[in-house]
Amino acid sequence: MKMGRIASLSCALVCISSVAYGHEGAGIAGGFVSGFAHPILGWDHVAAMVAVGLWGAFLGSPAIWILPVVFPLVMAFGGALGVMGIPIPSIETGIAVSAIVLGAMVAFAIRPPLWVAAILVGVFAIFHGHAHGTELPSAANPLAYSAGFVISTGMLHLSGIAFGLLVRWPAGKIAVRTFGVFISIAGVGFLTGIL
Repeated sequence: MKMGRIASLSCALVCISSVAYGHEGAGIAGGFVSGFAHPILGWDHVAAMVAVGLWGAFLGSPAIWILPVVFPLVMAFGGALGVMGIPIPSIETGIAVSAIVLGAMVAFAIRPPLWVAAILVGVFAIFHGHAHGTELPSAANPLAYSAGFVISTGMLHLSGIAFGLLVRWPAGKIAVRTFGVFISIAGVGFLTGIL
């Protein structure tokens, strides 16, 4: 009975308490949660990362797994470059162009050799990773933040793969290619500053 009261009191306190921020500024200080949320809350990242999964699914095996593995691995390298302060020019342009190009690959059903697709995905991953690394708050745990954005990225790739598996059916192929068009258009919006 005593444990029941303690549990009830604990639940009540948790429900009425507010989030405690240990650092100044709005939002959660840059740890795992911040790293996890960053790709999901940035539409430019979402578009490109979903496109990687879509393109991998469109290309089929083994690209369906290789492209979504290459992206976070190389993105982590780009993130390390950003954390170290090594400059890479035109990061935001590279991110926007990644959505345009990867969306176009899906939209136009382009099937390059696997090594070409992996290099293209890797190049764009450096831009995305560098953006994550340079935006890392100074109070953040770089390892936890990195783990968060790599896991989040993987989940976005998986969502692209899941939708991309519709290519097995004629109507699904049209839907996937149409989604590629929308991703490319969004990339143009990111590049021009409309979105």
